[in-house]
Amino acid sequence: MKWIGRRQSDNMEDRRGISGGKVAIGGGVIGIIILLINLFGGQNVQQLTPILEQLQQGQQTEQITQELSPEDKEMGEFAATVLADTEDVWKKIFEENGLNYEEPKMVLFRNNVETACGSATSASGPFYCPSDKKVYLDLAFFEELKSRFGAKGGDFAIAYVIAHEVGHHVQNLLGTSTNMRKLQQGKSEADANKLSVALELQADFFAGLWTHYDQNRNQMLEPGDIEEALSAANAVGDDAIQSKMQGHVVPDSFTHGTSEQRMYWFNRGFKSGDIKQGDTFAELN
Repeated sequence: MKWIGRRQSDNMEDRRGISGGKVAIGGGVIGIIILLINLFGGQNVQQLTPILEQLQQGQQTEQITQELSPEDKEMGEFAATVLADTEDVWKKIFEENGLNYEEPKMVLFRNNVETACGSATSASGPFYCPSDKKVYLDLAFFEELKSRFGAKGGDFAIAYVIAHEVGHHVQNLLGTSTNMRKLQQGKSEADANKLSVALELQADFFAGLWTHYDQNRNQMLEPGDIEEALSAANAVGDDAIQSKMQGHVVPDSFTHGTSEQRMYWFNRGFKSGDIKQGDTFAELN
């Protein structure tokens, strides 16, 4: 993907060089000590309680900062460029439809992260939190995508995933996500899962739609880029993951769609360039 020299987004938080640190005694242990002191101690013990409480509070703020490697910095610049591209494209699409586009933020992290949707680890994969309107991404995910699930890898595979998560932000702004959750109420697990699949496939469609527009704006595609995106979409299909992890597939438990469906909807967005062709909910019913 051609990206060097283009605008980078200001809406990115790079937390990869920051990790939380704690003193040797954990907060829970200190709480127990305070409880025991209050139960069994005398007047002298009361003087120790504020000191222990200060120690407990102090340990929560300690952080360890690590220098990013040149490769890490370059990947951060790439992600910021892709995010800027999504901002430009979706701002234009929203304006064409009489709407205002609110830009999301993107957080790069390692290992674990705190969000408005709760704590998460790298095992969660990339995700979007509607509560804080942020995309969360551990770039190590893409190495696992190659080594564990057989995707081709490459920079445009990363761009596809970022565009997919930004697609969830678009759904949040349009109210699609909220409506989907309302429709899930009272449904069987299988029927609720079908609605989740429709939501995910529409995000794939939006990723393809973004690719269509960004190619027209920046001519950023290089040979093999679309294949990288399709390979990533194929690797994260529910059927591919279930087959790899448990040796068989359970269609009623699908929440993201099959490999074939994910590739189809990305391609549909890319080739059509027409947001009106992305009603996955109507076509999956």
